[in-house]
Amino acid sequence: MRQVFHELSIPTRGRGLHDFTLEVEKWISANRFQDGLITLHLRHTSASLLIQENADPDVRKDLEAFFKRLVPDGDPIFIHTTEGEDDMPAHVRTALTTVNLSIPLHRSQMALGTWQGIYLWEHRKHGHSRKVAMHFIGE
Repeated sequence: MRQVFHELSIPTRGRGLHDFTLEVEKWISANRFQDGLITLHLRHTSASLLIQENADPDVRKDLEAFFKRLVPDGDPIFIHTTEGEDDMPAHVRTALTTVNLSIPLHRSQMALGTWQGIYLWEHRKHGHSRKVAMHFIGE
């Protein structure tokens, strides 16, 4: 049994879903992990992590459109606008999703479905450098 920790930096271009499945797969391969559990933790409060379809980009567009309607920028109910009209909506979007993912690993492969990918969902309008803590426990 072993444990390995790594931090990944993901640059975003602004609001939207950014696929980083390949970066996680490279980390698994480089460390020759076999069986265990990968935990991903996003160290921010205005972005989130998501496992979602990676085949049809319309899914990502539809998710963004739904959240735009659900939590609109500049909604007058929000008083926290320190960093702009998208500040508090980004926090609400994160609260409605998650900042943690756990993914089983079997025979060096993440147990993802055929059409699943790992995404960082940037909720702010402008790009940021986001940090994802990655932890493996297993063999």
